[in-house]
Amino acid sequence: MKVLIVTLYFPPAGGGGVQRPLKFATHLPALGIETHVLAPDNPKWIHMDEELRPPTQAWVHRVRYLGPKGRRPSEELHGKRGLERALTHARLLPRRLVVPDEAATWNLTAIPAALRIARAENIDVVITTSPPGSVHLVGAAVKRALGVHWIADLRDSLLAHQDRRADTAAVRMKARTVRVVAGVVARRADAIVTAFDSIGDEMRALSPVGRIVTIANGSDFDDFEGMAYTPGERFRITHTGAFFGQRDPKPFLRALADSGLDDVVVRFVGGFRAADREFAESLGLADRIEAIPFVPRRRSLELQRDSEALLLILPEAGGRGTGVIPGKVFEYVAAERPILAAVPPGGAAAKLIDDIGAGIVAPVDEVDALRAALVELHALWQRGELAVTLAPDARDRLSRRARVAELAALVREVAGEPG
Repeated sequence: MKVLIVTLYFPPAGGGGVQRPLKFATHLPALGIETHVLAPDNPKWIHMDEELRPPTQAWVHRVRYLGPKGRRPSEELHGKRGLERALTHARLLPRRLVVPDEAATWNLTAIPAALRIARAENIDVVITTSPPGSVHLVGAAVKRALGVHWIADLRDSLLAHQDRRADTAAVRMKARTVRVVAGVVARRADAIVTAFDSIGDEMRALSPVGRIVTIANGSDFDDFEGMAYTPGERFRITHTGAFFGQRDPKPFLRALADSGLDDVVVRFVGGFRAADREFAESLGLADRIEAIPFVPRRRSLELQRDSEALLLILPEAGGRGTGVIPGKVFEYVAAERPILAAVPPGGAAAKLIDDIGAGIVAPVDEVDALRAALVELHALWQRGELAVTLAPDARDRLSRRARVAELAALVREVAGEPG
């Protein structure tokens, strides 16, 4: 059995989006599936992690990337006025004009490369994993040209992404073109894998020809081996990852300012917007905020493990965030430190954290509830009772290896292999 995984994000790219395709490629060979990966040579990623290595048991094929470099428009526009702001908008315009997403031009080289690899290696199943959504056009092309089975893996929603802003004509136009991609996935893919159930519900509305399977992200407990937690003199609560779209730390920052807790420090690792820093300073929190630039994944894991608590922020986004379980949740769970989850109440992320006893949940926009959750965690820390102990069955159920085993079973099913 041979698979080809097509992904825009793969080492040496950095950031959370790398982990799902990387772990697929790492664990599938051990399950008896020969694994090939097609990734760009250098798509000008926003973050690079030179310490992150490709799997040793998979074949990694690189192809030239054609397209704009990754950018963070909100940061580039921050503080600019008049002509300077207009010129910055002009520089950002080319990537905004590419549809269905700014990485779509990679298909010009990725599709011929995928066809070449599929023929040369006798690939049985191609797996395309998004974002970006345009990567699924590679799977559709390979299936149409060669009859190779195709599994589309959706790490985020194609139709109602929780971080997408819908307040501009350009964004709405892109959303319409992404719906075209979703239609191709529904009509052509032999199976659709989703990272959480709400994506599957959206895709079922398109009457897909293939079955839909939820294979959630998993916890990489092994990645934390050798990392220790040493109680700090101050209560350190750590947030990893960038703020973009509708993700907003302001309600939590207000809660911190109102808490009366002077020995709490918040570490924002990997991207804290200039506007948010200015807001924190306006609340008198300048000496209680540590903005740590992007760091290699191993360092990020060390910071998570060596924290009193971990901060999760997930926007309501008009209901779109309710069904979302970000991959960060599983990483936080593997760190085995208490989570302060500012998430939609009653949503999928809240339910998971409650079910396994991994932390305290509070509505993302309710300052009083967030303050109460922070005060509760702080009190547990003062009493020496701040700990997370996962039951063995929860560890087994949430492990990344178990999730990749589910994918391996689906690959064999789609390819028609007995057993």
